Amino acid sequence: MHPAFGSSGGLETLKPTLLVATTANWFPTARLAMAMANAGFRVEAVCPAGHPVSRTEAAQRIHRYHHLRPVASFDGAIAAAKPDIVIPGDDLAARHLHQLYQSKLDHGKAETEVCKLIERSLGAAENFPALFTRAAFLQIAREQGVRGPRTEVIRSSDDLKQWAAEAGFPVVLKSDGTSGGDGVKIVHGREEAERAFRALAAPPLLARALKRTFLDGDSALLWPSLLRRCSVVNAQEFVPGSEATSAIACWRGELLASLHFEVIRKAASTGHATVLRIIESEEMSIAAERMTRRLRLSGLHGLDYMREAETGKAHLIEINPRSTQVGHLALGPGHDLPAALYAAVSGEAVQPAPKVTGHDTIALFPQEWIRDAASPFLRSAYHDVPWEAPELVRSCVLSRRKQSGWYSGKTEPTKPPG
Repeated sequence: MHPAFGSSGGLETLKPTLLVATTANWFPTARLAMAMANAGFRVEAVCPAGHPVSRTEAAQRIHRYHHLRPVASFDGAIAAAKPDIVIPGDDLAARHLHQLYQSKLDHGKAETEVCKLIERSLGAAENFPALFTRAAFLQIAREQGVRGPRTEVIRSSDDLKQWAAEAGFPVVLKSDGTSGGDGVKIVHGREEAERAFRALAAPPLLARALKRTFLDGDSALLWPSLLRRCSVVNAQEFVPGSEATSAIACWRGELLASLHFEVIRKAASTGHATVLRIIESEEMSIAAERMTRRLRLSGLHGLDYMREAETGKAHLIEINPRSTQVGHLALGPGHDLPAALYAAVSGEAVQPAPKVTGHDTIALFPQEWIRDAASPFLRSAYHDVPWEAPELVRSCVLSRRKQSGWYSGKTEPTKPPG
């Protein structure tokens, strides 16, 4: 572990250092940094210029992420911060860490501190490919006795026709390497499926990639567009029912803490959740334990499910190999991910933060406010506004017109009663 020094230069405290790594100007990553600092970590961040984390007091130091040299940005930030653990805040950040690991491996540097850090932070390196390959991940899940829909890679129109003949419609088409509802199409007929397959497989349009990179601060499409890289498309059986999600903290294959939610509202039909209800699910807990152990996961991850409408049975549909938008929530012993991870890294006993709410329904800020500024959930549910960070809230509100992902709307949020 590395000592943190105060401004006077004297030894302040021995705290483990956590590096939050993100490629996009997303509000939830700032909330994650705040939660990790509150748990006891000394936090640094590598992020694009203008990231919301700069509007908080969470990060002791911020390192610049450069869209045109992404892996080098992460390598430099790790060298400067010397963290005990690094947490990716989005899928592209996780990919960069995997690429950095592979780069060191290719140059015969697998035993470097960087490779050890990445494995300590994310899990066993031999399992990295499965985290970004939906079909492979769900094959592993089925081998572990975890229920999940049949999922296969579709390489051509002929593959798609054969799938449709065997499985019928509707079918869910998903491209690997996407998240938040991007790259997902639910199709109900052959012609619609053909159009969706071609669109999902094609490299992103350059104009869209540039707009998303330089206006929205999200470079996920930039290199696939510049390199004209086609996406791998999967067909997945459609499971009628409601969506559910888990956020988990792991350490070397052991599940430390978990949060399970039913999705109540979403930004769009295939988009991210905006309102969630806390649930207890033994089936989802068992799935999380089995996948954590099998993949030897470390750090923070998310698991997404479909729950059957009639039976409530959960079908695991994918993994998010990074922190999700609910990872900052402290909901009591066994349900406080930052506290559990801090205990694992520091070797101290778990000290969960006070439970943020007694409500079972949580409206995420600014996500639900963006979806509907007059939403009744902003009053009836726990509205998760970080009032303790007024500059962050103000920055979010003022930036909303420029940010298509997390920021939009016309009215400022109102503080919930009480």
